[in-house]
Amino acid sequence: MSNINRNHSDHSRRDFIKNTSALLAGGALLGTQARVAMSANISGSDEVKVAVIGAGGRGTGAAVQALETAGPVTLWAIADAFEDQVEGCLRNCTQFVEKGRQEGNPLLKDSKVDVPKERQFVGFNAYQQAIDSGADLVILATPPGFRPIHFEAAVKAGKHVFTEKPVAVDAPGVRRFLAANEEAKEKNLMVAVGLQRHHDPRYQETIQRLQDGAIGDILYTRVYWNSGGLWVRPRQPSQTEMEYQMRNWYYFNWLCGDHIVEQHIHNLDVSNWLRGMHPAEAQGMGGRQVRTGKEYGQIFDHHFVEFTYPDGTKMFSQCRHIDGCFNEVDEFAHGMKGTADIGQGRIEGADGKWRCSAKPVDAHHQEHHDLFAALRRGEVYNEGDNGAIATMTSILGRMATYSGKVVKWDEALQSTVDLSPAEYDFAAAPPVVPDANGFYPVAVPGKTEVLQVAKTS
Repeated sequence: MSNINRNHSDHSRRDFIKNTSALLAGGALLGTQARVAMSANISGSDEVKVAVIGAGGRGTGAAVQALETAGPVTLWAIADAFEDQVEGCLRNCTQFVEKGRQEGNPLLKDSKVDVPKERQFVGFNAYQQAIDSGADLVILATPPGFRPIHFEAAVKAGKHVFTEKPVAVDAPGVRRFLAANEEAKEKNLMVAVGLQRHHDPRYQETIQRLQDGAIGDILYTRVYWNSGGLWVRPRQPSQTEMEYQMRNWYYFNWLCGDHIVEQHIHNLDVSNWLRGMHPAEAQGMGGRQVRTGKEYGQIFDHHFVEFTYPDGTKMFSQCRHIDGCFNEVDEFAHGMKGTADIGQGRIEGADGKWRCSAKPVDAHHQEHHDLFAALRRGEVYNEGDNGAIATMTSILGRMATYSGKVVKWDEALQSTVDLSPAEYDFAAAPPVVPDANGFYPVAVPGKTEVLQVAKTS
C-alpha cells in the first residue's frame, strides 16, 4: 500500500471540479440531483412531447418508461435508420399504453401515443427530422457511435435530452459531446444520462456512507461486468456492408466502442462516483479467446484493466462475454477499516455490519420519474459531464487493453483516433470492412496505435 498518497486523496476530491473543468472544458461534480436553474415552460402546457431517436430495444424501453411517469406525456415522433424498428417501437408503445389503461395504471391515464406517418422518420437523417418535429424532449438511444452528432443537433435546436450511455465511442466524440453540453448549460436544458445507478436509493445511500468514512480511506475498488454472450443477427443476402454492421452494431467499435464501453461503463462510473475523481492512467490486457468467429466483428471478449487514480489508489476492472464462466455484475470497495459490496448495499466496517434498507426501485424507470418530475417543477439538472467522464474512463480502459501499454488520461482525451465513417449512407463503406475471408481487423496489443492516427507514407 506504500504507493497510496492519502494526503493527496482529500485534496483530489476537493479539486475534482476544478481539475476536471480545466481538463474537460467545463466538468461538473458527479451526481444527479443538482438543481441548476429554472427551465423554460414546456410546450406552454403540462404536456411533454417526446421524440425517440433509436427505436430498438433500449429506445422502446426508454419510451415506455417515459410514458409511465406522472403527468401528461405524449410519444410524438419516432426515428430510426430502419423502418421495421420504427414500426416495432410504435406498435409496442401503443400496446403498452392501451394495456396499462385497461388495467387502471394511474401513471398512464394522461399518456398518449400520437405518431402519425408524417412523424415516423427513417434513415440516417431521421434524427434531425425528429428533432425538428415539435417535440420538447428527445430520447437518444441509437448505437453510441451516433451519440455526439445527435446530442449536438438536439442541443442546437434547444431540446431537453435524455441520452443513453455511453455518450461516444472515441476521444473526438467525447470532446464533441462536452462542447455541446456547455451549450446545453448556457441554454438551461435538461441533460439526463442513462447511468441509472445514480437514481437508485441503495447506491445513493451506500456511496454516501462510504464517502463519510464507513470503511475509512478507500484503498481500491473492484468492478465487474462478467456475463455470457449476446445476440448475433445473421447476414442477409440483400444487405450492404453498412447495413450489416448497423444491424450487428454491438460488434463494431465505430458503433459500440466494445463492451467495456457499452456495458462496463456502469461499473466504472460507480467507482468514479465513489472516489469523486476519474483515473489518471490505465494499463491492462484483453483479447478474443472464445468469441473469435467473423460474426463477432472486431471486439474483444474479455478485458482486465488496472486503473490508477490521481492519489495512487486503484480500480481493478473485469468485463467478459464468455458462456460457462463465473458471472458477476457488481462493484466493491476496500478501505482501511472494512469492505463494501456497493451493488448489494452492504458494508462491513469498524462499526459492524450494515445493510441498506431502502426500498428497491427499478432504476431504469426511476431516472425517468426524476427527469419528468424535475421538468414539471420548473427545474433542470445536467448529467452530461459525468456521462462524458464515465465514457472516457471506459475508452481509456479499451485503449489500455488494445495497446498493451500504460495510457494516461490527458493523452487519451486528446487522442485523434476517430472511429466514425467518412459518409453516413447505406451504400457507403463503413470504417472497417472484412478481408477476403470475411474477418474484420482486430486490435493487437503491442502494435495497435490508440492515441493518434498512424501516418502513412
